[in-house]
Formats: sequence, structure tokens, C-alpha cells
Amino acid sequence: MTESNATRINKYLSEIGFCSRRAADKLIEEGRVTINGKIPEMGTKLMPGDIVKVDGKAVGSPKSSHVYIAFNKPVGIVCTTDTKAEKDNIIDYIRHPERIFPIGRLDKPSEGLILLTSDGDIVNKILRAKNNHEKEYIVTVNRPISKDFIKRMSEGIPILGTITNPCEVKQLSKFRFSIILTQGLNRQIRRMCEYLDYEVTQLRRIRIMHIHLDLPVGKWRDLSPREMAILEEAIADSSKTFE
Repeated sequence: MTESNATRINKYLSEIGFCSRRAADKLIEEGRVTINGKIPEMGTKLMPGDIVKVDGKAVGSPKSSHVYIAFNKPVGIVCTTDTKAEKDNIIDYIRHPERIFPIGRLDKPSEGLILLTSDGDIVNKILRAKNNHEKEYIVTVNRPISKDFIKRMSEGIPILGTITNPCEVKQLSKFRFSIILTQGLNRQIRRMCEYLDYEVTQLRRIRIMHIHLDLPVGKWRDLSPREMAILEEAIADSSKTFE
């Protein structure tokens, strides 16, 4: 390994499935990572023979194969890998034999499809607004839906200092609608509804890109070879910066 193809420490931690690059950056900032016994700077590169430890424990070599799963998250489960701070965390709930972490988030009161993986590098390429990866939801609100509500939701709502992108919104019943997003703003659908004086009473994600929710609540499955092939093709040109 030469300096030109040495691996940055955050990329290394993601490639071996320890955590995402974003999480690795946080570990480095907190001084919890060492290389040969010394705390590295952000962007430090690894050379052959370097020993990497996190919280004093050595981390292993890159895995030859990674885990990619779809999970139907129940209401009340938190999408965090911090198992010490959050007792209702997604990792302890699934109890997968491999070290996995969620790609993106679903907030605690929401349910439905979320992807998890041991491949930290893929997190940097997937589920990002500028890559136009669709996410579809079924939403129930607390009062009858009007045509004006559907129109305004689809055209864009001012939240978090910006205007949401135009999106596809369809009324399904008196209190339910479907919405397809290509953004990932914090609590986006709930905030959009709140702006129009509606309260979300149920929010369920039923699709991420080409992957559909087909599981009972609380169950998970491995992605199929076909799903993985389409996923890899879709993210082939994605930027590696996660947002």
C-alpha cells in the first residue's frame, strides 16, 4: 500500500462494517479511535501493519461479504446504534448476529420499511435527496383531507428554512394519503402536515426505491439478489458524501 492508495481511517471503519463514515468521524472527533496507540487527526490514512482500535479494542479486517436486510420497524423503536443510551434501539430489537446499522432513519412514532447493513460504505451512496431515491409513505391524519391540502403538500411546504421539493401526493381515503419523497428532511412529513394544521396519527413507509415492504411488523429479511443488483446499479454514480 502506498500513500496514494492508503485508506482513510473513516473509510476503513466503514469498509470493515464497524460503522458508517459519518459515525466514524464522530468517533474520531471524540478521541475514541487510535492508530498504533495514538489518536489520529480527521483524514489520517492507514498504512500496512497499522493497528486500529476503538475504545481500546482492536477492530478487524474488511469482511468478504456484507449483510443487507429489510426490516419492518414497529412504532416505538429508535433507529440508533447507541444501545447504551436508548433501550428501545433497533439493534437490540433485531439481534442480528452481524454488526449492522440502519441506512437513514424512521422516527420513533413511525413504522415501516428501513434498510440495515454491515456495509458502511454503501451508507454514503444511498437514500440521499440529490440522488432522487424515492421513499413512499402511507399517512393518516386527524381530520378530513381537502383538495387544497393535497395540492399544497405536492407543490412544496416551507419548513426548516427551506421549501420542500415538489412531490407526488394522492388521497387514499377521507383521512389517508400516500406521498413519495426524494428528500430526507428531519420529520419532513409531520412538519409539512403541521404547517397546514394537520396532525399525523400514523405514518408508515412502504417503499424505498425498488424495495417494497412485504414483512409483518417487527420482522426482517435479507435483500434478494435481484434487489441487490438493482440497488448497486442505482447507486453506481452516487456521490460518497452522506447527508
